Formats: sequence, C-alpha cells, structure tokens
Amino acid sequence: MTTKYPYLRQDFLASIVVFLVAVPLCVGVAVASGVPAELGLVTGIVGGLVTGFLPGSSLQVSGPAAGLTVLVFEAVSEFGVGTLGVIVLMAGLFQLAMGFFRIGRWFRAISVSVVEGMLCGIGLVIIAGQIYAAAGLKAPQTGIGKIAGLPGAFADALGSSEALASLAIGAGTIAVIVLWKRLPKAVRSVPGALAAVVLATLATLAFGLPVATVEVEGLFGVVQVPGADAFGELASPAVWGTIVAFTLIASAESLFSAAAVDRLHDGPRTQYDKEMVAQGVGNTVCGLLGALPMTAVIVRSSANVAAGARTKASRVLHGAWLLLFAAALPSALALVPIPALAGILVHAGWKLIPFRQIAALWRGHKGEALILVATAVSIVAVNMFEGVLIGLALSVAKTAWEASHLKTEIVDKGAGPVQVHLTGNATFLRLPKILDSLEALPQDRPVELDLSGLHHLDHACRTALENWAERHSSAGTEPVRVTTAA
Repeated sequence: MTTKYPYLRQDFLASIVVFLVAVPLCVGVAVASGVPAELGLVTGIVGGLVTGFLPGSSLQVSGPAAGLTVLVFEAVSEFGVGTLGVIVLMAGLFQLAMGFFRIGRWFRAISVSVVEGMLCGIGLVIIAGQIYAAAGLKAPQTGIGKIAGLPGAFADALGSSEALASLAIGAGTIAVIVLWKRLPKAVRSVPGALAAVVLATLATLAFGLPVATVEVEGLFGVVQVPGADAFGELASPAVWGTIVAFTLIASAESLFSAAAVDRLHDGPRTQYDKEMVAQGVGNTVCGLLGALPMTAVIVRSSANVAAGARTKASRVLHGAWLLLFAAALPSALALVPIPALAGILVHAGWKLIPFRQIAALWRGHKGEALILVATAVSIVAVNMFEGVLIGLALSVAKTAWEASHLKTEIVDKGAGPVQVHLTGNATFLRLPKILDSLEALPQDRPVELDLSGLHHLDHACRTALENWAERHSSAGTEPVRVTTAA
C-alpha cells in the first residue's frame, strides 16, 4: 500500500484538516447566500469528489466561496433558488468552452489591481451585510444601503436583548478565530473557525440564548434538478448578465488562487486550461444539482498545503468526509447559531481587504492603487459585475495612456526653420497635446516636422498631422517639411 500510495498518510491527515475547515465555511456561505445550508455542502462535495479528481492544480481545493456570496444572494433574490441551478450550469459550460479553447491562461493577464479591488469590494459588502445577520436584523439590499444603515442597526440592537445576545455570539466567534492563532500548536491543529462554531453552539445551548439557528431540510431534500421553468428564465437578458458575471469572477478567482497556491509548494505547477476545464465540470454538476457555484478557495487550499498534502487524494478525501457528514449528521447543523456563521464570514470578508497591497501600490504605483479603490467603491455603490467592468475599463484606459507616451521637442534658433521632434508613441490620446504645440508655432516661419523618432503613429494622429501641415503650408511662406523613419 505504501509503495503504491507513498503519500497516503500525509494526504489522509491533510484531508481531515481541510474537511474541518470546509464545514463551517460551506454552511456559512450558503446561509449568507440566501439558500439552504445543505447546498453549500453539496458544492463542497462536488468540489472534492468531482473537481478533485480532475487535472489542473493538484493541491488547490474547490467549493463555495465567500467571494461569490454577494452575487449569489442578488441572483437568488431576483430570480429565485430554482433558477440558480441554470445560472451555475451555464457558467460551468462557459468555463468548459474557455478551457477547451485554451482561454484559461489569459486570465493571468487581468490586472492584479482589479482583482484585489474586486476582493476588497466583496469583503466590504460581506462585512456590512453579515453585521446585520449577526444582530438578527434584515439587511438592506444595496451595498451602499448596508453601509449607510449600520449606525441605525447598532442603535436598534442596543434596544433589544435578543439582538445584543446575537451580536455577542457573532463577536465571540470572531474573537475565538483571531485569538486561536496564539494558542499552542497542538491546540491549533483544530481549525479556528470550527472551534469558534463549536464554542458558539455550546454557549447558545448552555445559556439558552434567543438566537436564530440554521434551518435543516436534509441533503436530498434540497437537491433539485432545474426544471423547464428555470430554463425559461434564459430568455431574460438580465439572467445572461448574471451568468457572465458568475463565469468571469469564478474563473478569475480560481485561477488567481491557483497562482497563489503554486507559490506555497514545490510540486507540479498549475495547468491553467485544464484547471478551467475542471472548474467547468464542477460547476456544470453543481448546476444540475441546483447547488451554489464553485471556485477554488484559497483558505481551504492553503490549509491543504500547510497540512502536508502531497497529491490530489487529500482534496478527494475531504469531499468524501463532507458527504459522510451531510448524510449522517445533518441534524447537527440545526444546532449551529446563525450569528456564529456571520462572524466567520465577517472575518473572511476582513481578510479579503488587501490593506498591505493598497499601501504598497500607493507608494510605488499610485495609478494602480486608485484603480483598486475605484473597483472596490464601484462594487459597493453599484454591484459586483458592473464594478468589475468599471475596474477593467479603468485598467485598460490607464494602460492605453501609458502606452501612448510621447515627447514633443521644439527647437527655435530665432532664424531659419522651427524644428519639431516627436518621439515615442503618437496615439489619439495624445492628439490634443500635439496639436496645441503645433498650432502655437509662428505662422510666418517654415517648419521641419521630424517623425523619425516615433515608434507608433496611429491613423488619427497621422490624419491630424497631415491636415495641420496642409493648413500651415497654405498660410506660411514654405510648405512644412516632414521627416519620417526610413
């Protein structure tokens, strides 16, 4: 056995750790997404038993992700739980197509600032929304509404003993997770999130606290294959916008997670197109089961590597443990207080905010830092999909502006022709500056326009320069002399 599976012991132990980390996260993400808790476990099971078998990235672990919570909640609120399966199914098929057409590697070209801004915006919305859940209050629908309503929510909580008890459980959960890292290593072998949920559950039961707990329907009771009515929703353009958002965000998060996991170990590197196919297969299966969308999750993946996993067997086994738990102990979920899960997600949302990256970018690349902040603010102010598009548009505009670097040098010796030297890239973005400089030249002097130093001259600039030269020549004593590269 040890000869055929030399790393079985390491992978077995790692799978237990990943399972313990995954349980509270799967349940917490599902509850925050507005769907039954068991659907989060279904996605985790598929991530282990289906995606876990496939090639791509051998050590990263897939399942429901906090980063998609906001988008899933919006989709469920607008289209219903029944349509969620169709949305996830179509996103999975798109991922399969992108993998087969070898588009996966191109996700590495997405600006890191946009991705960090996306995570930051998601983190802010998660934190704001889960504070309401921790207090047992109903959260506003929009990101701005969630943040703006926090003072009023705290005021309402102070006047309610039930809300205060609920907040205490949520705050205590966060405190346990944060302080758990300072305990002895032997104690820390139990994941902090799991310990926090267990302690919160015991405290709720021991003191009889009036807090809401997870509603349980049973694993097979929540699995629903999408019906004809759900597929009929594909006639709505709004559904396709959500599908595209699921596809792009889930794919970007998975492949960026893969890049991060590759930096944590010395094993085989990620094959991005194969990983895209693996994620597509997983989301297709999740969609057929009516479950949550799946991404590779850095929290579970880093726990997998840190626990000593060596092959994909650890993530497959973790899926098996999730299946056994969901089938054998579903009633245990009914004891878990919802504010404890909200506390886990508040902590997860806080970790999504890249404080160090923002500071580093501001010191060295202020433009990138502004794109990060603008993306985050847009997600909070508008929604996930449009916020990411705004970030991408700003990133493209910044790149185009930098790529059109141009230097204009005017040499006027007082007599003879005025010499104008253009060097760099002359694009339409720099055209106003070029024309301002040329139109300021004296009309009664000959001009020598040297374009030999240009690396690129786009059509708009070429046409504008030709028109200016024609106007200047007709107004002056001599035609403009233009020198171009050989």
